[in-house]
Amino acid sequence: MSTSTPSEIKADRPVTPQVLEASRPRKVRGREERGRAASLASHGILIVASLIALFPIAWLVYLSLGPDKDDYLHPGGIWDKMTLDNYSFVLQHTNFFEWLKSSLIVSLGTTVIGVFAAATTGYAVSRMRFPGYKKLMWVLLVTQMFPIAVLIVPMYQILVDLQLVDSYLGLVLVYCATAVPYSAWLLKGYFDTIPFEIDEAGRVDGLTPFGTFFRLILPLAKPGLAVAAFYNFITAFGEVAFASTFMLSDDKYTFAVGLQSFVSEHDAQRNLMAATAVLIAIPVSAFFYLVQKNLVTGLTAGGTKG
Repeated sequence: MSTSTPSEIKADRPVTPQVLEASRPRKVRGREERGRAASLASHGILIVASLIALFPIAWLVYLSLGPDKDDYLHPGGIWDKMTLDNYSFVLQHTNFFEWLKSSLIVSLGTTVIGVFAAATTGYAVSRMRFPGYKKLMWVLLVTQMFPIAVLIVPMYQILVDLQLVDSYLGLVLVYCATAVPYSAWLLKGYFDTIPFEIDEAGRVDGLTPFGTFFRLILPLAKPGLAVAAFYNFITAFGEVAFASTFMLSDDKYTFAVGLQSFVSEHDAQRNLMAATAVLIAIPVSAFFYLVQKNLVTGLTAGGTKG
């Protein structure tokens, strides 16, 4: 049996208390101790970040309970006179439900058409090697560089020629033109993560390219489709410039345009705007709840390959 001598103790060196202390094995900090400190720090950071993110929402709800339009100047007085009259007024004396109908028609239409167009485009570029397939994606990316102010005039002229001004279909097509390029990039990256062997297995089983796409690829791409659907929905639901330009009838205004009715040249009913904004957030929150399970997976997987 052999024993090892610590490197600090040498044969030609006298053994002193300092040498013995240095030769003792150092105590390694336990994983639980280190994990507890890191956990407290991370939880503290997350709590602070959550409070910062939730503060504007809480402030909006708080202002919506004030009965007067100038309560935002003296927010401390709202606490003693909170009321739901603003919500009652918005629901009973405005075109809130007409705005809701228009917003849902436009947003859901943009979501369905936009996701279908983006999915077929992304799949074609991911799987097929046709001439110019790389340049196609760059062309789609370039379309995102133009500001809305530059696009409004030519788009308005196109809608006039197609007789689609002041129609839901015209606004849906405009939103698809702005949302599909990014969605196609997103879905192309997600389709790249799906093994190509699945397409080959579909061909062996006698499926056509469309059959392979609809029956095999799309079910596997649900997380990516959820992210694209959420992006298209939000793009259409909260947009103002196109909706206020192309929709001329009061009964076809979306929520974003309807909010402008509370603002006049010399005044703004901020209490009613706050109450309407809180009500507007309900459909978006519901849509987010439906797709939240797939959002994180779709965002991370879609960004691993490009």
